[in-house]
Amino acid sequence: MQNTFTGAWLESQTARTSAAWHACAHRPLPPGPAYTQEAQSASERVYDDCLRSVEKGLRSRPRTATERAAFRDHLVAVFARFAASALGLESPAIDLIAQGFLPAGVEFARRARHFDAVLTMPEIVQACRNAWTAYGFQSLLNESAHITPSIVGYSLLYPYTDNYLDRRDASPAAKRLFCARFRRRLRGEHLPVRDAHEASIWALVGMIESQYPRANYPQVFASLLAIHQAQEESVAQLSAAQSLSCDEILRISCAKGGTSVLADACLVRGWLAEDESQIAFDWGVLLQLGDDLQDIREDLRRGSATLFTRAAAAGTPLDLLVLQLLNFSDTVGAGLECLPTGSATLKNLLRMSWRSLIIAALANAPEFFSPTFLHELERSSPFRFAFLRARHKKLASRRGLFAAVFNALIEETGEQEFAPNTSAQCWESTAGYSPENAARTQLA
Repeated sequence: MQNTFTGAWLESQTARTSAAWHACAHRPLPPGPAYTQEAQSASERVYDDCLRSVEKGLRSRPRTATERAAFRDHLVAVFARFAASALGLESPAIDLIAQGFLPAGVEFARRARHFDAVLTMPEIVQACRNAWTAYGFQSLLNESAHITPSIVGYSLLYPYTDNYLDRRDASPAAKRLFCARFRRRLRGEHLPVRDAHEASIWALVGMIESQYPRANYPQVFASLLAIHQAQEESVAQLSAAQSLSCDEILRISCAKGGTSVLADACLVRGWLAEDESQIAFDWGVLLQLGDDLQDIREDLRRGSATLFTRAAAAGTPLDLLVLQLLNFSDTVGAGLECLPTGSATLKNLLRMSWRSLIIAALANAPEFFSPTFLHELERSSPFRFAFLRARHKKLASRRGLFAAVFNALIEETGEQEFAPNTSAQCWESTAGYSPENAARTQLA
């Protein structure tokens, strides 16, 4: 019998992952790769060579379909060299990324642009990270791996919903109204839209419904309601940051992260077994804590309470928290072996990517760590931390380069293949929204 993700189930998963997190405290640094300074220097030379190669390819400004296709092939070849020489990946892992995850990301970005032409590149990249998680779960469960309408719909909800709830310029009353109406839409009510923002969200939910009829796939919509509830609770990290205990912060983070990837996993085939649900929940908690570490400066500025901002605000180095996070990552990675499906290459790649996310966040925020800890962790990175910070700053100043690469990748090369009724504009017309009648729409 399938679990319908009741409140009691979600509480039990949050308690389970919280206990697993606490069990990872006070452990030594888990084993990982070690790089000499010579090896790091060699990786850095490859990094710079590959970057120059991409920039050179962009100088020609590929415009025709043939030129764009050639440029995409060039990028794949550059990535393969970088992955093999700088990251030490073997051919199966490189092929999995180059022939799987990268094309899936391009396909997702195209669909995102078709849905809403004014979505920014950062918003699409944010949503694509979620789409990659769902894509990874497809491969992990030995299902056909491709971008589906429901993956597009769920992933694009993040720029429209999560970012809105994080805004400081939206009043608590406006957020409560938005959440109440969104919850009703997730439950299946077809409310008339109030504005263009709601029109887009209603359309995205409709894309999920088109693939998974509610009557046949209760887990899908139970998981969507679960992440919505967790997002509502996470608003407390902003509105009541000072009054939250560390245990409450951990509970909120586990619920938000766990239910996020739980929904991703549900969208693979419409249902999950219990062991698959638990692995998805753990994966989500790990990604949430990793994101909290990455976003520490922004969260401190906004006054958002996370485990990392709480420690930083108290003047405590984050060494022990990051050690705990690395051990928790290993624990979640070990859980992947409980699944009989999914290749060893994919599972190893996931474990490596999780560790890399943590190490990169550490490199970009050195002021929060002790020099001894930074030196110890730097040896597990293929690049020196100073090099990573310098290149991060350099690339941040070249947003035009990123935009050119992004647009060259997602530019259409053939006929439009998307159904027109997936667009927000079509939903606006069918749902009765227009700027003229929006003011007359009342909360039912």
